Amino acid sequence: MTGSIYGYVRVSTREQNEDRQLIALREVGVSDKNIFMDKQSGKDFERPQYKKLLRKMKKDDLLYIKSIDRLGRNYEEILQQWRIITKDKGVDIVVLDMPLLDTRRGKDLMGTFLSDIVLQVLSFVAENERTNIRQRQTEGIAAAKARGVRFGRPPRPLPDNFHAVYQRWRAGKITGTAAAKECGMPLATFRYRAEIYEKAKLL
Repeated sequence: MTGSIYGYVRVSTREQNEDRQLIALREVGVSDKNIFMDKQSGKDFERPQYKKLLRKMKKDDLLYIKSIDRLGRNYEEILQQWRIITKDKGVDIVVLDMPLLDTRRGKDLMGTFLSDIVLQVLSFVAENERTNIRQRQTEGIAAAKARGVRFGRPPRPLPDNFHAVYQRWRAGKITGTAAAKECGMPLATFRYRAEIYEKAKLL
């Protein structure tokens, strides 16, 4: 091993704690200056630090990652990036949580065959977990909405003159454009708020 040693860390926007990955990389001798970290989803490889790492690595370098899902969660793209790193760039990869995924070992036909099988299975599991996460999020949001939970920013309070302006607009004394201007809001917003206001009055 004559090349440089690198480490890659990824945490999603929902999972901000990268300490476990950093500790594991430091324990195998990766220096902090050679650790590249992205804080974003693993759905694809459009990540600035990963791209920077890919440009920097060269033949005979070694890359450590904590687990295969830290590399990504897209089955096809994980396999593609693995081939780019190991075949095109000639860099070895070690997945710390899965000793079988260590390209320094078993470079014969059988070793490569076993590594490829393990990689494909783990890549499939990583993408399947991403699909399950999205499904759980969708179901959770639907259940919350059914309970009456509202998402997004709360609407701004109505201006003090809204009632008087609304009455004049409903009576046909002013146009919608004029009413919206008096209330300091776009016409579409005025009509939307007027509709909600009217429904609330009927309750």
